[in-house]
Amino acid sequence: MRRLLLATVMCGMVTGAHAADLPFLRGSFTDGFSYTRTNWEGGYFGGQAGYGSSDENFNGSNTSILQNLISDNVIQQMGVADWTLGLGKVSARAPGFGAFAGYNSQWDDVVVGVEASYLHGSFGGSSSAFKQLVSGSPLSDGFFHNVAVTSSDAISITDMATFRARAGYSIGRFLPYMFGGLALGNADITRSVIIRDAVSTAALGPFTSLATLSGTEALHNHLIYGYTAGVGVDINLIDCLFMRAEWEYVRFTTSVDTSINTARIGLGYKF
Repeated sequence: MRRLLLATVMCGMVTGAHAADLPFLRGSFTDGFSYTRTNWEGGYFGGQAGYGSSDENFNGSNTSILQNLISDNVIQQMGVADWTLGLGKVSARAPGFGAFAGYNSQWDDVVVGVEASYLHGSFGGSSSAFKQLVSGSPLSDGFFHNVAVTSSDAISITDMATFRARAGYSIGRFLPYMFGGLALGNADITRSVIIRDAVSTAALGPFTSLATLSGTEALHNHLIYGYTAGVGVDINLIDCLFMRAEWEYVRFTTSVDTSINTARIGLGYKF
């Protein structure tokens, strides 16, 4: 019985050794777990389109413009220069399109690089505030005054460029990455104040309108700057062609505090 059992074990070992030499079995348990690493090394460029929201915080109330308009006016006696005309916050949404270009260096699965990204759109918003007051008694000119002040701000950002440092990790055909860097923008910024004054010899009127006072400060094609951060993924399609999906956050710390969030898709070519 022992001899029969020993012979059976030896026969199984010999059979297994011969089977390992068969070409259709050799490597069959490992090939399914292997993958081809994508080469992301080198320069690249591409086009992109996106959709985003811009959030503006119009701090202040254009006090300097208001003070200049009434510097020699009797309505200063009503404390108009100290009126609180907060402009608050607004949000808007808009599409955009542009391009990107950069260079990658790769060590095994780790990919780092630098990139410039450009987006053209119409991001921004506007806000206005209004206050009206009738003087409780005649001013030094002998009249009651009915004063109404409208304050408004607006910003329009047509072009944005970001210069980023990127870091990613290659997983087969996928390259998830994160980035951060400097942001520049081209903006039109306007601030305006309109003062309407009317006078009467009686507290309840009727009031006679005086000439309207107005002042505007405008900056056209003004360079604004800030910072950017975001995440994305590049997907190798065929050969040197890849697709991109990305989210980017940009904040411009200009006179109008502006934050822009965009979701983008793109198509690129790697050299």
